[in-house]
Amino acid sequence: MCNNLYTLITGASEGFGKALAIECASRKMNLILVALPKSKLNSFAESLKQKYEIEVLAIEKDLSIEENCFLVFKEVHELQLSVNMLINNVGISSTMFFSEGNVDFYQKQVKLNVIVTTLLTSLFLDMLKTNKPSHILNVGSLSSFFYLAKKQVYGATKSYIYSFSKSLRGELSSDGINVTVICPGGMNTNATIIMTNKSNNWLARQSIMNPEEVAPIAIKGLLNRKEIIIPGRMNKLFLIIDKLLPSFIIKMIANNHINKFKSYSIGNQNNVPFIGRAY
Repeated sequence: MCNNLYTLITGASEGFGKALAIECASRKMNLILVALPKSKLNSFAESLKQKYEIEVLAIEKDLSIEENCFLVFKEVHELQLSVNMLINNVGISSTMFFSEGNVDFYQKQVKLNVIVTTLLTSLFLDMLKTNKPSHILNVGSLSSFFYLAKKQVYGATKSYIYSFSKSLRGELSSDGINVTVICPGGMNTNATIIMTNKSNNWLARQSIMNPEEVAPIAIKGLLNRKEIIIPGRMNKLFLIIDKLLPSFIIKMIANNHINKFKSYSIGNQNNVPFIGRAY
């Protein structure tokens, strides 16, 4: 395997991670793709290698197990591959009232959404300092700006990603490392989420984007060294409205949103919480 520069992408087997991998491959970037075992990652990696004539390494590891983060770094280091771009995409989403979840799930969500991003950034930091130009892209969420019903833990983890990215950007600028955070709204990342997105109200549905739309925006913004990327006009509009409206109106809207969810849950005996797989 040649010793050129590589882009490492976590959660690369489906959804946004897969779209990011395709976008990077189309730009002739060599790739290190990480995803869960039995996620068909090897066949996807081979297809990218053949189509775009790049080098692609597939690593199937469950990153919610902390040891596997170290094993990913060890494998990259032993193969003497030089990573100059780290894309922390792996995570797990959910849409449910806090009481509907359990401690085991919330621990896994915090591990994947928070600890893995922090740990991999730490492990690859010296490599990024050496290989220029270097970039870190952290995948946050629009939910980090809002207090949304059924998004309490997920939104909190993405608030961490947002804050972590902004602080890290300031610290690493002198080392020549660019840190960008992308905060997309809803995306049609898999069949379950697509069904959930279709059940949203009309306004919310207007902001839904496909991963294939967001990925080029993400990579272009990253390479242009943008600090924060908010894809989609509707998502930008939501942020503007949030800043303009008085706090008491925002609270009224949020409470109404929660009450509608509760009424729906009581009236629909088939209602089940949505828990997304690691992406």
